[in-house]
Amino acid sequence: MALLSAILAVGTALTGCGAGNTAQPAQSNNAAQQSSGGGEASGALEKIVIASVGPLSGPNSAYGDTAKSGAEYALKQKQEEFKKLGFELELLAQDEQADPKQAVSVAEMLISNPDVLAVVGHPTTGASVTASVKYNQENLVMVSPAATGTSLTQEGKKVVHRICARDDQQGSKAAIYAKNQLGVKNAFLIHDKQAYGQGLAEEVKKQFETDGVQVLGFEGVTAGEKDYSAMINQVIAANPEMVYFGGYYAEAGIIVKQLRDKGFKGYFMGGDGFDSDDMVKIAGPAAEGVIFTSTVGDISATDEGKKWITDYESAMGKKVGIFTAFGYDSMNVVLHGVEEAIKANGGKKPSREQVLDAVHGIKDFQGQFVKVGFDENGDNQFASVFVYKYANNQKQFVGEAK
Repeated sequence: MALLSAILAVGTALTGCGAGNTAQPAQSNNAAQQSSGGGEASGALEKIVIASVGPLSGPNSAYGDTAKSGAEYALKQKQEEFKKLGFELELLAQDEQADPKQAVSVAEMLISNPDVLAVVGHPTTGASVTASVKYNQENLVMVSPAATGTSLTQEGKKVVHRICARDDQQGSKAAIYAKNQLGVKNAFLIHDKQAYGQGLAEEVKKQFETDGVQVLGFEGVTAGEKDYSAMINQVIAANPEMVYFGGYYAEAGIIVKQLRDKGFKGYFMGGDGFDSDDMVKIAGPAAEGVIFTSTVGDISATDEGKKWITDYESAMGKKVGIFTAFGYDSMNVVLHGVEEAIKANGGKKPSREQVLDAVHGIKDFQGQFVKVGFDENGDNQFASVFVYKYANNQKQFVGEAK
């Protein structure tokens, strides 16, 4: 018995060791796990693990890290409540670097851990699509805070859910805003040839064509390059009133800078992939006036929102980021589903199927920042689209896109 106690004590100590912000799926579950503190594990409590998955390293890490922090904050607030129900609630954070292949490896690791009952993630569309195939095989429900690709919820996988608007909503609203509010009559469209960026640009193109806005070009570029001169020259020759770029801030910052350097004076617009402090760092003065849509509204617009920001930053020791709010609400949606499943199961630990059914059945859940009601595809019927612009080296909220 003494030997067994010693072994258990060592195992517990190893599980509680923080492995930093990233964990490779090739590691064992204990090494990969990030426990969200909140009290010593008790032998009388059954473990329930909620995974948070997204890019915690690489060029898109701002999306994954902010979503993870919001999710972690929500989970910490619920730990005591779950202890009263007889469960030790833990967070398992994983890094997939926004890489669809890496996302599959992470998903395989998660489905092999029987304590994982749900996933908050993934923030990007490409990773969400590939990982969801694995989750669907084991009825492991996912709630994405930010994956906007239309195809994600069109493939008939019951496990897939998101609280944000889709690309067909974001793209069409962006095009309508450009026509009605900016007076744009023609535009040149560029995309990064990836699921999110190309999908968004295609939706903008579709709406422009419906509304009679002339599309002067629709071209793809390779993400990760530093010189887009060939594309820039095409744009300058076409002389559009607006350039729309479907992609992320890393490329957007370079493209708008090179456009301005070549004398382009028109509007430069994109989606929520532009939302990062690094956009200004990369583009410099060229970021001034850049417009982008987002699925997340201005969370500081109300006194309640301002208080939440203060409380979050005090508790977590970091600033609110692009997907902090939706990471928070996604986790609360998941935990609401888990609680409902526990009740339906007579107070016992529910199965993944029971949690999936409970989450899928959510129709009227009021989150901190967004109301959530899932349709049969897993899309949020209450999702909206908003407009921001960069001015004076920071983003400014413009309003809802209409």
